Amino acid sequence: MPSADHELGSARAVSTSPEHQTATTFLPHVQGLRAIAVLCVVLYHFWPGRLTGGYVGVDIFFVISGFLITAHLMRELTATGTVRLGQFWARRARRLLPASLLVLLFSALVAMSPYLTPTSALPNEVREILASTFYVENWYLAINSADYLNHSGDPTTVQHYWSLSLEEQFYVMWPLLMLLAAWIGVKWFSGARRKAVIVTLAVISLASFVFCVVFTLTDPAPAYFVTFGRMWQFGVGAMIALVPWLRVKHPLASFVLGWAGLVAILYAAVQFDGQTPFPGYMAAIPTLGAAAVIAASNTERWWYPTRVLAIRPAQFIGDISYSLYLWHWPLIIIAPSVPFWGLTIYHRLALLVLCFVLAWLTKRFVEDPARRWKVLTSRPPRVTLFSSLGAMLLVAVVAVAAWGVNAPAYAAGVRGLEELRDDPPTCFGAAVVLDEACGDVDFGDAVLPAPGFAGVDRPADEQCFVQLTDSRPVSCTFGSDDPEAPRVALVGDSHAYQLLSTFQQLAEANGWQLVTWFKGACPWNTTPLSTPGAFGEACTQWRDEVRAAITDADLDAVFTAAIATTPYSAQGFDSSYDAAVSGYQEAWSEVLDEGTPVITVVDNPVWETDPNKCLRTRDAATCVGARDDVLVQDDPLRGAAGGIEGVTLLDFTDVFCGPEVCSTVVGGANIYRDQDHLTVTFANSLAPWYEQAVADALAAR
Repeated sequence: MPSADHELGSARAVSTSPEHQTATTFLPHVQGLRAIAVLCVVLYHFWPGRLTGGYVGVDIFFVISGFLITAHLMRELTATGTVRLGQFWARRARRLLPASLLVLLFSALVAMSPYLTPTSALPNEVREILASTFYVENWYLAINSADYLNHSGDPTTVQHYWSLSLEEQFYVMWPLLMLLAAWIGVKWFSGARRKAVIVTLAVISLASFVFCVVFTLTDPAPAYFVTFGRMWQFGVGAMIALVPWLRVKHPLASFVLGWAGLVAILYAAVQFDGQTPFPGYMAAIPTLGAAAVIAASNTERWWYPTRVLAIRPAQFIGDISYSLYLWHWPLIIIAPSVPFWGLTIYHRLALLVLCFVLAWLTKRFVEDPARRWKVLTSRPPRVTLFSSLGAMLLVAVVAVAAWGVNAPAYAAGVRGLEELRDDPPTCFGAAVVLDEACGDVDFGDAVLPAPGFAGVDRPADEQCFVQLTDSRPVSCTFGSDDPEAPRVALVGDSHAYQLLSTFQQLAEANGWQLVTWFKGACPWNTTPLSTPGAFGEACTQWRDEVRAAITDADLDAVFTAAIATTPYSAQGFDSSYDAAVSGYQEAWSEVLDEGTPVITVVDNPVWETDPNKCLRTRDAATCVGARDDVLVQDDPLRGAAGGIEGVTLLDFTDVFCGPEVCSTVVGGANIYRDQDHLTVTFANSLAPWYEQAVADALAAR
């Protein structure tokens, strides 16, 4: 997140606040580095498939903040022997909160509108606005195991506040740590304040780095957000501020160091992606790259990085970087829901320009005036702090009001969804295509569940689904308790889990006992994933445990499904496709050899973004996708099932797609709850065909 610490190193605007009355040296290349960082993040969010590692921009900001804040605190500590905490925190509040709370207020108002925020997303949107308002968003995401790099889940308009929350926690802890270290230096080390501060922060940074590496390997999703796992990046910047010999003045050394740092940042931005084990040890590349750029301080020649980064465009972007960071993400999330707004390259470029305009306006009319507002700067720090608390409470009230306004609609949506599941219309959903008796039934403009509520139309038994680095072979049992009842297993990744509610109903209706094993992004296959680190290892371990459990379960049939885009390791095969096909066949062979039939299904289309964003503002006939773009033509499940005795393959491709395009609504049924998972409502419309396939498999056994 781009920390708004411009004035800490600026001679252009001498602070008149009592805690900082002397000007300091402005470092243009640090401001230019800030521009590179924010552009990395913004371009990554606009085009994640192009700049796959742009998320490292946040790591650059952490280094910059560590450098500037530590330098400021050390100057005050050296001059006065202490740090006036109230004044320091009040200054931070005046600098950061006005723009931050403005964008949060905007997001809360947007949440009130069912046209811009789907009703199903409202509870999480409000919770995250509240978490962001009180600067604990990073912990909220860590606790909920959000996978930031793999874009899992349904992101809110304020998810990017995780980094701002982490920085605010840094602003609280860092001066306290430095004061404690200085006190230790005075009391036990003959007044060696600076040395004690350096040693303390170095030890903390080293411990943080070790923790970061280990935690990323064992639990990467929360590791991305946890505060202590990121402190070492602030510490790297702090060391440059505290250790003079780290700031390189020699012309040649500065030239080489600065350009090497920029190359490291560019390498990470281009080569890293969602599969990179991050932050972990890989975060050292952009972190040390940013540190190298800051440390390269010679400005003698125009081709030195210090001079290149000082050009006016870079300075302008650096100046507005804080507001640009704040505004860009909410606009990206909201834009697809705006009526008549398309998703073409021209719309994205126009939105990018709008982000810059809003950032400049916010800098000019919110950030700068608030920082110098005399009603606060001329009064004790507690006035600023209590005013900030009041403003935060105001945003919180508006966010809660957004829930209050829409709570009746949310409750009505829940009731409507239950009624739709219990009593769907005749020839609803897939039956329009698959049931010859339905003929030319036309549901007109009906879309059920409504696009604003499709997100909650998912299986309810989340305790049966494990994900991320959890390798426990969690199993759930539903349906008949009769020990003689046919035992049917449902096993696979989230595309198997999306069928759970449908198969629960089938088990109850047919007297089956349903046994389940689900793990996110981990199909029932023996080929290792190409995903490195703890997640890939957890998938392998889960499969081994499930294989043993299936062997001991005395099953009568197994139904499996999987997303077709799973990344498999191609080691030992001509392609990842061949590896996947072989892995499925090997996994199935163990139950087939015992005489247990296997039923599988060709995967449904996978969209770039949630189709409901389109359906909320456009006619369903326009919310379609080219077949070649959204449908994986070579689904390894189809290849694995071909010609193998005992395996039944279901293929509903003609339900989802015509010859040229794939639909988002069929027979009045809203197919998707997000970009690739089916609504329970639509899955239920396929129930007769699932039921027949399982019944035939059981009868043939």
